[in-house]
Amino acid sequence: MVISPGIATYGAMLIGGIVREAGHEVRLSTALAAGDADVVLLSLFSTQHLMDPGIRGFVAGVRASERPVYIGGPVSAYPEYVLGELAPDAVVVGEGEETVPLLLARGISPDLPGIAFSDGGRTVITPPATPPPVHQPLPLIPDDIGQQSIRGANAYIETHRGCTGACTFCQVPRFFGREIRSRDLDEIRREVRAFKEKGAVRLSVSGGTGSLFGYHGELDNDAVIALLQMLAEELGPRNVSAPDIRVDAITDEILEAIRKYTIGWLFYGFESGSDAVLRQMGKGVTVAQMHEAVERSRQHGLKVAGCFIVGYPTETTEDYEATKEFIAEEMLDDVFVSVAEPIPKTPLADLV
Repeated sequence: MVISPGIATYGAMLIGGIVREAGHEVRLSTALAAGDADVVLLSLFSTQHLMDPGIRGFVAGVRASERPVYIGGPVSAYPEYVLGELAPDAVVVGEGEETVPLLLARGISPDLPGIAFSDGGRTVITPPATPPPVHQPLPLIPDDIGQQSIRGANAYIETHRGCTGACTFCQVPRFFGREIRSRDLDEIRREVRAFKEKGAVRLSVSGGTGSLFGYHGELDNDAVIALLQMLAEELGPRNVSAPDIRVDAITDEILEAIRKYTIGWLFYGFESGSDAVLRQMGKGVTVAQMHEAVERSRQHGLKVAGCFIVGYPTETTEDYEATKEFIAEEMLDDVFVSVAEPIPKTPLADLV
């Protein structure tokens, strides 16, 4: 049983597909219910899961029934935390495509790369697994995927891995690396059709920064345009979104393709209206570049939403007011504001 609490994440669906490809009978659930499964794979995407008494009790209950529980997902960046808070049998550290089938076949072993486990009160973390190729079998898509809504999309599908950025609050480049690994376009099309067969209507591009698909040292306009055009052909442009994009990862060609082949929205990770805080965040951009990105996007008739982080440890009242002023000046079409979360193993966590 693969369990992704509350939301069927792409990562959980992918691991389900990998396990199925390895010859196992596998089910996916968003509820904390092991059923009659022999092994439970718990995919956790939020550090808040580590403090959830329901998850803690669930793991303890499955282990009490003498069935192994393995935990993976983004929380695995700090396996000591996972072992200390939830006490699973093992943690799959980082990308799990290569590790999980071996773990199911061989069990816990210090010779198995990419895992962490407790041995007599001592934490054992084996060497990292080799980064897997991004060519993979079809994910295990739940029958009710069409009823799921994540910011309006039934699911976020992976088009590439990695991010060229170095934002101090972000786990993506530390989990997947800063080298971009893009998937084959025909493979993505096959996957989109599988989602449609299961009832999915609206899909969103994932991968950290949507416009980095095909990136090899510079933006590949043709690759991004081909991706968005294919998605529009399969789903219709009103059912495609390419949400999260850096302000320094746009071109007029890409902006025009977003207008033509998607819902026509851009979600920029602005994060702050203060250059001082942007430097502390390692964003690699300036407020002036942010203003320019909004202007260029609107020249192409796009709606512009902005994501912002407040409460950064170095943020002053003046920095906070500068963020408010940026939002007011640009009259953004939508705004997402979150409090800085020190995700383990990020520079922000070290700063905190």
